[in-house]
Amino acid sequence: MQTGENEQALRKIIDFTRLLSIAILIIHFYLRCYHTFYKLKLTHEVVDHILLPLSKTTAFNTMLFAKLSALLLLVVSLMGSKGKRDEKIRAKTIVTYCVTGLLIYFFSSYLISWPWLYMGATSFGYLLFMTGGGLLFRMLKLRLGGDIFNKENETFPQEERLLENEYSINLPAKYQLKGKERDSWINIINPFRGTLIGGSPGAGKSYFIIRHIITQHIRKGFAMLIYDFKYDDLSRIAYNALRQYGGRSFYVINFEKIMHRSNPLEPETMLDITDAMEAARTVMLGLNREWIKKQGDFFVESPINFVTALIWFLKKYKAGKYCTLPHVIELSLVDYKELFAVLSSEPEIEVLINPFISAWRNEAYEQLEGQIASAKISLARLSSPQLYYVLSGNDFSLDINNPDEPKVVCLANNPQKSQVYGAVLSLYVNRINKLVNRKNQQKCSLIFDEFPTIYFNGIDNLIATARSNKVAVTLAVQDYSQLKKDYGREQAEVIMNIVGNIVCGQVTGDTAKQLSERFGKINQQKESVSINSSDTSVSRSTQLDYAIPGSKIAALSSGEFVGMVADDPGNKISLKTFHCEIQNDHDAIQQETAGYSEIPFPSAVTSSQVILNYQRIKEDVKILVDDIVDSL
Repeated sequence: MQTGENEQALRKIIDFTRLLSIAILIIHFYLRCYHTFYKLKLTHEVVDHILLPLSKTTAFNTMLFAKLSALLLLVVSLMGSKGKRDEKIRAKTIVTYCVTGLLIYFFSSYLISWPWLYMGATSFGYLLFMTGGGLLFRMLKLRLGGDIFNKENETFPQEERLLENEYSINLPAKYQLKGKERDSWINIINPFRGTLIGGSPGAGKSYFIIRHIITQHIRKGFAMLIYDFKYDDLSRIAYNALRQYGGRSFYVINFEKIMHRSNPLEPETMLDITDAMEAARTVMLGLNREWIKKQGDFFVESPINFVTALIWFLKKYKAGKYCTLPHVIELSLVDYKELFAVLSSEPEIEVLINPFISAWRNEAYEQLEGQIASAKISLARLSSPQLYYVLSGNDFSLDINNPDEPKVVCLANNPQKSQVYGAVLSLYVNRINKLVNRKNQQKCSLIFDEFPTIYFNGIDNLIATARSNKVAVTLAVQDYSQLKKDYGREQAEVIMNIVGNIVCGQVTGDTAKQLSERFGKINQQKESVSINSSDTSVSRSTQLDYAIPGSKIAALSSGEFVGMVADDPGNKISLKTFHCEIQNDHDAIQQETAGYSEIPFPSAVTSSQVILNYQRIKEDVKILVDDIVDSL
């Protein structure tokens, strides 16, 4: 117990031990240099009677034993001593004092022929060692400056097992644990619970993660949809992986370099008018991204209802002979008198077109233009011969996970024209979503690079319900704020919170803060020091703190990722959180990329074919209108 009496008794014991050490050294000097003391008449009969018999004992019969005895007692006294601890004392100073003192202390034996010099050197070495020892036990060793950024404290165990199944994505990695580098694996064993990949430009989303998702899922037999924002970065990877593993057809929707054609408004796939309404909403919100936050407004819903009526009319007319988006665009440009006469011939859309016809009959032309003009202006941006050509063909169906004909489909975008192309590609995504989320289909992987550049209505519902239908959704975004800007706060929060797997590179701001809170806290050792004029105290404690702080996420290097994976009942993972550096074999990837084959063009499409198709569609609509108007 640290009471005053105990501390005083301890101090007396320490003082006695040190005094005994000095006494042994003095007796050693008296016995070894007795003739010198005798000549100087510094001896006494009583002292000689007491001390001379000691020269025959083990401790004094040799010079080494005497010095070792004195030194041992000195060390014991130093160990029990207390002094004000000081963080300014350096180990180098202590070593210098102790080593120099020991050398002089023991090598002074060679000076025994000069007794006074011997005693002086030995005493000097003894004092040097005592000074160094005193500094040693007063030295304050703090870890406060050794780990400035608290890196070692924020390390934690991670999954080191390779957990693989027929659906998994497995990425080799390395991580730090208490100053040591260890091998680990990022095991996304259940991709059907949704995967969100984040990271600022250059963080390595495509190179370190998405390319492996594509190759591993193609190797495992997945059908696949790839939204390739910067065509053909991902499409080349998919095509060459498919050449190696085979088993599926490969198609590319590209509006600039035409390769394949497909009609996203196939009449066979639209079972009721709600399908037409979703298609119309997707196109209009894709063309007018600011409308996403205004859904429900009169001047937002009116154009959507107008386009819905056009789509459903063409679906019903002659069994959907002209049910394509180009025909919808051309039909919207028909004069109001003829257009309303045509649309009135279909009873199922009477409710949708009634407000427009009423406004026209009541000569409320300003209101009518406000309702319809925004739809016509938006759709007019899609009036391109190349777009018409791709959207009016039927090279393949959009049920990409049909077990009888599985497909790998790439949707090519161009960053310079992303707003226009993105709206049409959103329609493809919407229709594919409807067709893949069914039972008894082949396992399927939907990969969206730069996801906010397209509008995917119902992405949260797909992630929530498609797990049982073996549909794996992978979304790549740069930042939560980007997702919030393009999809609105509510939808962005749902997407962030509903996915089971998150892999994120360098991000800042709210994204880093949200992720840090999601990863949780770990026990970390904290150390503090209090220094005053009489004493120095050090306190160490353990407390919960963020495993991966937001500042650390904001400072990640390229290839370094943090995240959390989801497991399933048959394969539990206790260590779900990770902070590691994904290991890519750069030389092998470079060699593989150099050997890639270019994606072939199935057949050359001439400009005259494209123009003829464009003119044919315009003529189809004219014939349709004339046919109905003449029959009235």
